[in-house]
Amino acid sequence: MNAPLRTPDTTRASLSEAYAAVRAQSLALIEPLSAEDCQLQSMPDASPSKWHLAHTTWFFETFLLERFEQGFRPFDAAFRVLFNSYYQGVGPQHPRAQRGLISRPSLDEVRAWRFQVDARMQALITAHAADDGFRALLQLGLNHEQQHQELLLTDILHALSCSPSLPAYRPGPAAPRRPAPPQCWLGVAGGIVALGHDAALDGAFHFDNEGPRHEVLLRDFELSLRPVSQGDFQAFIADGGYRRPELWLSMGWDWLRSGQRRAPLYWQDDGASLFTLHGRMPLDAEATLAHLSYFEADAYARWVGARLPTEAEWEHAVRHFGLSSGDGHDAAHGQFRPLAPEASQDRLPLQMFGSVWEWTQSSYAAYPGYRPAAGAVGEYNGKFMCNQYVLRGGSCVTPAGHVRASYRNFFPPEAQWQFSGMRLARDA
Repeated sequence: MNAPLRTPDTTRASLSEAYAAVRAQSLALIEPLSAEDCQLQSMPDASPSKWHLAHTTWFFETFLLERFEQGFRPFDAAFRVLFNSYYQGVGPQHPRAQRGLISRPSLDEVRAWRFQVDARMQALITAHAADDGFRALLQLGLNHEQQHQELLLTDILHALSCSPSLPAYRPGPAAPRRPAPPQCWLGVAGGIVALGHDAALDGAFHFDNEGPRHEVLLRDFELSLRPVSQGDFQAFIADGGYRRPELWLSMGWDWLRSGQRRAPLYWQDDGASLFTLHGRMPLDAEATLAHLSYFEADAYARWVGARLPTEAEWEHAVRHFGLSSGDGHDAAHGQFRPLAPEASQDRLPLQMFGSVWEWTQSSYAAYPGYRPAAGAVGEYNGKFMCNQYVLRGGSCVTPAGHVRASYRNFFPPEAQWQFSGMRLARDA
């Protein structure tokens, strides 16, 4: 969906091109949307498309222009509060749940702000391409914007699902129907294994929560060949999976009953169809299951007689089978992939990337020796290491080239609106 950043080149020209490509991709994502669409905020966890465009611009203005530009002046001083997400070190923030009430600035004004900041950033790249600190912040900003590109799509999907007409974000192409390979188990040898970002394997850039690299002890285990499909989960529902408290964590059962939940998010017509970014589609039993909470994933694994993998097992399996983050993930320039999970590819050993984010049973916590960066930018990841679980692998709406084996995504256990699914594990 946009230019990969897996092997950052630090020359001025390459930095300039990478910056322009990522920024252009964000604008391309709103092309199917009206100004009214871009204003929608359907729940506190989601943000309007306009806010995503503004916040990513705020990041470059606040953390790069303000620090490196001579005679810096903000485009609009009020934007410092309006589009600050959670950086307490920068100052106050507009309440997250009320981002949809920010009708001004308009979408056109946010675009004008982006264009002005982009011109200033390109001048800054010309002047500071050799500065290590500048390059590090620039790469962080670009990867941050790619994260928001994915959030923009997941958030607009939720917003459009709330409309009675169920409008499509972008009609077709629907994911082609094809058979998924039979589910089976692959053995993975354990031992003392290294976990965490490795520049030689994962590329130069990483978020701070991916390190430090350290060793862990794993027992031998088995991992399922493919993620759980929609058809697999239909069998769970048919067997009363949502009515059997013995399958659920206590918090999960309370969550299920409080929301009267009987199926994954976006399933409709008693499981005959589901709502996607391409509009309402028939349920495809072969397609990979998405929009699953941790509670649902854990209950399904218990029903099968298996479990979720730990994040150490997941990452070790990727290394063990010699997979790259490009496996199953189309990184072609300018090519739009189907914006819904497809059936797993009929090939061995594993397809681990680019279908759905896969829940692990690992709580999101710091690796041994982890220290957040100094200053406000240090609030990026570490402050969220509480009451969340780690997901791995990337999804069908993750920007191409953005994921890697060491990448740690994280969400609270009740989150469903992301493209989150599951792969099974069991002890050998």
